[in-house]
Amino acid sequence: MSAPGSAGVPAGIRLKADGDVGAPRNAVPGNADVLVGPASKEWYSRGYLPHRDKPHLLQSITYRLADSLPQEKLRVLADELRTLPENRRESAKRQKIETWLDAGLGCCALRHPEVARYVLNSFLHFHGERYHLHAWCIMPNHVHVLIEPLDDLASIVQGWKSFTSRWVLARNTELRLCVPSKNFWMREYWDRYIRDETHYQKTVDYIHQNPVSARLCATPEAWPWSSASGRATPGSATPGRAGVPAGISSKADEDVGAPSP
Repeated sequence: MSAPGSAGVPAGIRLKADGDVGAPRNAVPGNADVLVGPASKEWYSRGYLPHRDKPHLLQSITYRLADSLPQEKLRVLADELRTLPENRRESAKRQKIETWLDAGLGCCALRHPEVARYVLNSFLHFHGERYHLHAWCIMPNHVHVLIEPLDDLASIVQGWKSFTSRWVLARNTELRLCVPSKNFWMREYWDRYIRDETHYQKTVDYIHQNPVSARLCATPEAWPWSSASGRATPGSATPGRAGVPAGISSKADEDVGAPSP
C-alpha cells in the first residue's frame, strides 16, 4: 500500500478556471466590479492575491506556534517586503517564514510526542464530519494540513487550535514544554486553495518533504507525525484518495511553482 497522500491526485477532478491571477485587491477574480464583503463571503483578501473559502474546495493550511518567530525578525521582514512589488510580497513572505520555521525557533512544543499525538488526534477526530483529510505534517513549531473542508475554514482551524491549546497549556509544566505565554498558537494561519492536479501533487510532496528539508529525518516515511509515515489513517479512508470535488482551477497563481505551496 502506498503512503497516504503520496499517490496521484484522486479520481474525480474536474477542472474549472477561477481566473484569479492578478485580480484587483478586494475584488472577486474575474469581475473587478464585485468587491469582497458580506454579500460574497466565498472570496476574501489578505493582500494582493485573493483567498477563497468554500466547502469542498481543497485547501492547504499552515499554522504555527505563537513563539515560533521573534518579533524582531518579523519587523526586519516587513522592511524587506516594502522594497518588493506588491504582487510578490505574499509569496516572498511565506517562503522566508517557512525557512525560519524550519530552523526550529521557539519552544518547539510540538516536538514532544504526547503533544504531537494530541494535535494529530485533533485532525482525525472530525475527519469525515467537518472535512476530509488528504495530507498532514506536524513539525516542531508549525503544522501543515491539506483538507477538503465541509464547513467554514476559519471555524475548522479555530477548532483545532482551541481543542489543543487548552490541553497543552494545562500540561506545560508537567511535560516541561516551556511554552512562554498563554497564547500557544499564533492567531493567524495561511491558507491556499488547490488549483489543479499539479498544484495538488506539489502541495502533498511539500508537506511530506518538510521534515526532510528541515533535516529532522532522512525520508518522509521516517517522520512519525506525517501522513507519509502511514502510521495513522483516519478511519477507513486513506488520506489523499478521497474524491476531489469540482472547483479546482486550471490556472495556477504565479507562486504555485515556489517551494512553499
